[in-house]
Amino acid sequence: MFRSLSLKRSFKTHLKTLIHCPQHPPPPPPSSPVLFSSIRALSTASSPPSSSSDSELRKYLGYTALLAFCGVATYYSFPFSENAKHKKAQLFRYAPLPEDLHTVSNWSGTHEVQTRHFHQPENLKQLEELVKESNEKRVKLRPVGSGLSPNGIGLARGGMVNLALMDKVLEVDKEKKRVKVQAGIRVQQLVDEIKDYGLTLQNFASIREQQIGGILQVGAHGTGAKLPPIDEQIISMKLVTPAKGTIELSKEKDPELFYLARCGLGGLGVVAEVTIQCVERQELVEHTTVSNLKDLKKNHKKMLSENKHVKYLYIPYTDTVVVVTCNPVSKWRGPPKFKPKHTTDEAMQDIRELYKESLKKYRARDITTKSSDSNEPNINDFSFTELRDKLLSLDPLNKDHVMKVNHAEAEFWRKSEGYRVGWSDDILGFDCGGQQWVSETCFPAGTLSKPSMKDLEYIEELKKLIETNELPAPAPIEQRWTARSQSPMSPASSSAEDDIFSWVGIIMYLPTMDARQRKEITEEFFHYRHLTQSQLWDKYSAYEHWAKIEVPKDKEELEALQARLKTRFPVDAYNKARRELDPNRILSNNILEKLFPLSDNV
Repeated sequence: MFRSLSLKRSFKTHLKTLIHCPQHPPPPPPSSPVLFSSIRALSTASSPPSSSSDSELRKYLGYTALLAFCGVATYYSFPFSENAKHKKAQLFRYAPLPEDLHTVSNWSGTHEVQTRHFHQPENLKQLEELVKESNEKRVKLRPVGSGLSPNGIGLARGGMVNLALMDKVLEVDKEKKRVKVQAGIRVQQLVDEIKDYGLTLQNFASIREQQIGGILQVGAHGTGAKLPPIDEQIISMKLVTPAKGTIELSKEKDPELFYLARCGLGGLGVVAEVTIQCVERQELVEHTTVSNLKDLKKNHKKMLSENKHVKYLYIPYTDTVVVVTCNPVSKWRGPPKFKPKHTTDEAMQDIRELYKESLKKYRARDITTKSSDSNEPNINDFSFTELRDKLLSLDPLNKDHVMKVNHAEAEFWRKSEGYRVGWSDDILGFDCGGQQWVSETCFPAGTLSKPSMKDLEYIEELKKLIETNELPAPAPIEQRWTARSQSPMSPASSSAEDDIFSWVGIIMYLPTMDARQRKEITEEFFHYRHLTQSQLWDKYSAYEHWAKIEVPKDKEELEALQARLKTRFPVDAYNKARRELDPNRILSNNILEKLFPLSDNV
């Protein structure tokens, strides 16, 4: 009845390749006539006249045979793949995983699960039957979306449901600027389908590959102090729940549950359909300039209030701040007439030169793999973010090396100042680079009419923290703003209409597939994150983005996090709704169970 996704062993970057040890013929057993006839032949050929010498020779030959056998047995008992010689040996892993068991990971490969159940219903009826059947059998059915969340919040070993086949635009009300869609539609697909109606979304996150249901449930956001997070654009929704079936929610129909479920973390039901309040499609002028924190303080209030979209990109170990603003073309009375001072090649010159120098240096030290120049890709074909990834991969945890990369990036942005004109769904995107660890916090920043300036103070302390602890922190530290959300589980929730919130993201890239190096980067990132948590979060009332929050392994740290979340979010009301709508917790997973335990036991 349901089409289950048959995942391949390698599914772009979302599925991690499973490494199976090759099958080898077993070594001959100790009693093998081949082995002992060889020993006898060798013994006979070299037999001395003395009986004691003959005894000594047989003894050493026996030791030799025993050592050879032990070596062969050890080799086949502790198999290593060629590219994983550093990994811990594991006994007797000859058999491949069952054909129906697949490894599913998030985009950055930082979280993964193995599951036999990955469902993709094609319509609402199939989804309803799937949820009902799973509830009756008490089988996990975690809504997974596109699997892009850095913390893998949609993953569950017991089973997942993905709405990729439920991706249709159902209704378009051009007059009211409202669009009804199935929740599995991706952001880019949606904006492409409604542009002929002259409509688009009010705001966008950095990328366009998220499913609407997923981007809604985790409280995702774009930037602009007058624009709320994306959940605030939803005016009604259809939720398929385990206990109460399909329910329709809106500001008029059960408003309390509607606001709670808009940012429901996938724990209250599977979002099947949503109605979105859109805006007229418009061209924007993007203006990129380079500034510094001292000058930003003088103009910060004006920057937030006079620009529709604004974000700051800070580059650690430099005083450079990249300021990106976006406003409708009409505000400029037409596209600006501006000729850039530098070409793209000129802007890329410093980072290309650094890459050439670093490659020679690290090859000479045998830190990176040697290859002939003829096999080396042309660096002129790499984008800036690709080249940055390659540079960082040479020595990602060397602070001095990272500093050089950051200075090259600062120079790139100085030579990239200028304007760009395009439709909002093109302009508001951002190339985030390759695989990465990310921690993003949200905290209050005053009101639009009276910013508190806490947002810039936060950055000052963060940069000082990085330099004092000599962290190998790459760029950028990204800072964005939103208006408040009325969804109580949103990190930007507030009852005051004029409140604004700042979102700050720190990052460490994973520019290599070497398991040991990725582990070392991961450990350094969590050290970086822990320092921000211990020194900044409580002081600024900062809470992590739901798609980026990481669950502590330490019991005391987990209990402290649970208590902290209760001071900010209506955890009791959320858990009450979970008990009513999903009493068997089929929609839950480890993250939800740890953050919002339904009993006193953690």
